[in-house]
Formats: sequence, structure tokens, C-alpha cells
Amino acid sequence: MSAPRILSFLQLAARPGWRAAGLALLLVALPGLGRQGRPAPPPLALQPVPAAITPTQFYVAAVLDERTERRAVAYLLPPPGRPGLPPPPPEAVDLPGGGLAAIRQFVARSVPHRPGLRPVTIRLRECRLQESPGAPGWASGKLALALSFEWQRHGRTIALTTYSGAARYQRPLLSPYAAAEPALRQALVAALQYFDGWMNREAAANAKLAWRLQVHPSNYPFQPDADTLYYSPARPLTYDDFLAVPRPRNGAVGAVFPSFAYTAQAQARDGVLHLHLQTKVFVVRTSSWLLPSARHPYSLNHEQRHFDLVQLIAERFKRKVTPDSLTLDNFDARMQFQFLQSWRAMNQLQDQYDAETNHGQNQAAQQRWNARIEAELRQYGVK
Repeated sequence: MSAPRILSFLQLAARPGWRAAGLALLLVALPGLGRQGRPAPPPLALQPVPAAITPTQFYVAAVLDERTERRAVAYLLPPPGRPGLPPPPPEAVDLPGGGLAAIRQFVARSVPHRPGLRPVTIRLRECRLQESPGAPGWASGKLALALSFEWQRHGRTIALTTYSGAARYQRPLLSPYAAAEPALRQALVAALQYFDGWMNREAAANAKLAWRLQVHPSNYPFQPDADTLYYSPARPLTYDDFLAVPRPRNGAVGAVFPSFAYTAQAQARDGVLHLHLQTKVFVVRTSSWLLPSARHPYSLNHEQRHFDLVQLIAERFKRKVTPDSLTLDNFDARMQFQFLQSWRAMNQLQDQYDAETNHGQNQAAQQRWNARIEAELRQYGVK
């Protein structure tokens, strides 16, 4: 409809007897007219950059939109009505099909798809081009871009890193809106390049990027210590290890206080998280006592078997901490759970040993426990 015909229609619509439906018909018939009678701005076509990056550690499996403002990607200044006048307020200009669809398409056409690599999800946190009047005849543009990156490992989401970028540009007010597109395109490419570089640097040594887990168990090596005796089959208890003042009770002629702990150090290497697990079995010498009348090999053997039992519990603990019993995401918590279970088992076994041997006074039961403990120590390769 030509401008004279539009004007005639508006004049006709203003005559008495015309209803509001006539004006509504005009708006429906003229969908291409924007503010102040201007045609609605065309979408801002985002041009792909083939092979902007060539990832070797990941592929983009999904792009999600988490922007708080999704109406449009750009708010651009239209040209002034006449030379010398200020430009009208910015117009909302989106990408073809909407911001999310266009950015998904941009990523798909700019980044090779290699499903054998890590599946990465990009979350679009912010993406906005905002123009304001600059020098006479110019628009000053500001871009804000924020992305976060994550990947799915065994069904769990692993947050990786974030990217925030900003850019400024200027364009003549009389230039088409497409002149603002390179700022957005270049910012997206910069974000992809940043993440590709981050992955290349971190893939070898970052536990977040490990594919699988290996456990390397070991025993804490024997080291002389004034207060603590660490377990070693080559260094059994001696009378000199009982340094506390005797406190006889319940028929006991001596007491040792063995216990165990563990340390675990995780190190990622070439996509594998190596877990170095070390157990420490020890006796606190300043808490252990032995009556002078009990200083003979039989009593010393009974106390040594308490020490041996803790070593057996530690060996069982190490065999429970396997890649099958752990996960890459919470191996610490699962290890701690296994440790607490082993700790309870240790106390129960010590009580059972003392109850059945009557603190060593039942010699037949003591012999049975001696044989059982020796056999299990050999089974685990301790002796």
C-alpha cells in the first residue's frame, strides 16, 4: 500500500461511523512497518567461520540459552529522519530464527563435529550488542558476551570454565545494520578459541577432564620414630615399645593401641586420574604398657597379634578401594565411607580376638588366632 493510500485510509478511518476494527485491520495489513512508520529491521545475519577452531579434545554437543534478556541480540540505532537530527532510539534486532538458533547454527558450521571426543555443552549467559550515539553521524557499539562450558562424564555434569568478553566498535549511522555483525562474529570466535586453548592446556593434568580412574595402593614405609611405631613385618613389637605406666584391668597384663590411617593423592595424566593410596598402620608407644611380670614371648606375641590384625584390616581396605567402587566425581567421599567401615570392622575384630583368647589366657584359642593371622598375612603378601 503506497503512502498516499495509507494516508487516505487513516483519514477515512478517522471519519465518524468507522469502528476501531478498521484501525486493527490497518495494523494487520502493514506488518512490515515499525516505529514511526519505518519497516521492521531485517535480522542480523551471523556469518559462520568454517574451521574457526579444530578441536582435538572435545566437540560441541549442545548450546543452551540462559540469557536473562532473550528478546533480541542487538539494539541498534536506526538512521536519523533528516541529516543533522539525532538518531531515533535503538531498535531490537535479532538473529535469523532467534538468538539461540542462530548461534547454534554458527557453532555447528564453525566447529568440526567429532563425537569420539568429550561432549561439551556451551551455556549462553549473555550476548548483547548495544548501540548509542557517538560522534555526529556515527553509532558507538558495545558488545557483552559471557559463556560457560561443561561436559557430561558418565551421566554427570562437570563444570569446566567460563568466558567473558567485551568489544567496542563504531559504524556510520547511514550504514546497514549488517555492519555490526563482525563484532559479534569475532567475539564468538574468540570465545571458541579461548576454550579450545584451555582444553588443550588442561586435558593432560586436570582431574575434571579424566576419562577413568586407576588406584595405586601401597604401605607407608617403616620409619623410626620416638613415639610411633609403624608396622613392618621385619620389625615386630619389643619390650621397649611399651612406654606407658601399666594400668591393669579385666585380667589384662598389657595393652597396645594400634590404629591405621590413609592418605590419597590424585594426579591426572593423559586422561587418567591416578589415585595413590597409602595406608599407615601404627602403634602409639607412649600409650602402650606391659606389666613387668608379663615380659615374656607369649605376652609379647599376644600384643603383636593386635598389631597384625590392624594390618590385615588395612589390607582389606586397600582391596575395597578399587576403580569399580569409586567414581571420578566423588572418589574422596566413597573412600572415606570405606575407611569408616574398615575402622568399625577393626574395633569389632580386636574385641572378638580378646574375647575368644580371654586376653591371651586361653592358650588353645591363642594358637588358633596365631595360625589364622599368619595365614592371612601370607595371603595378602605381607609376609
